Amino acid sequence: MNLPVKTFRLAILISGRGSNMSALIDAAQSGKIPQAEVALVISDQPSAAGLQEANKCAIETLVIERRGRAREEHDKEIVAALRERQIDLVCLAGYMRILSRAFIAAYRGRILNIHPSLLPSFTGLDAQRQALKHGVKVAGCTVHLVDENLDGGPIIGQRVVPVREDDTVETLSARILEQEHKLYPEAVATVLARTQITQAANS
Repeated sequence: MNLPVKTFRLAILISGRGSNMSALIDAAQSGKIPQAEVALVISDQPSAAGLQEANKCAIETLVIERRGRAREEHDKEIVAALRERQIDLVCLAGYMRILSRAFIAAYRGRILNIHPSLLPSFTGLDAQRQALKHGVKVAGCTVHLVDENLDGGPIIGQRVVPVREDDTVETLSARILEQEHKLYPEAVATVLARTQITQAANS
């Protein structure tokens, strides 16, 4: 008996322009991420340019601002919105807030983040600046599952970007971003394929 094919519902959290968000939307709509739809985009910033891009793609958007609230209270509202819409996977795409333990617990193993370095090297902010300061010969990007450790969690995939002698933070960042747009959809597809296999095995 053939089991019905599940369509996985994705939510993307952004704080700014959402270029990785756009890459994920394009990949889902073109079938490069099989059996997936981006069902929701949430921003903590009402002025985030990515909200307009999501609206152009007819995707529901929500603005959930912190408004001086504690991180846990803010995250509780986001998790409620995710559950209400039956979201299967959460993708952080330039979301500039650290998630609370309660958020991570609610979606453990189902939150992805992309970081502009070859983790575990250069965690936190300004990863490209850190890479240049240390004189590394290669940089890159990483998609990983989110856990309680900053830029920690199991690595799903990485892409390497050579560092040029004349690189600046801006030029290196731009080349890494090109690879991010390719890596993130691939990593999401990998995670969903694993989930499909697990569900089939348990059915």
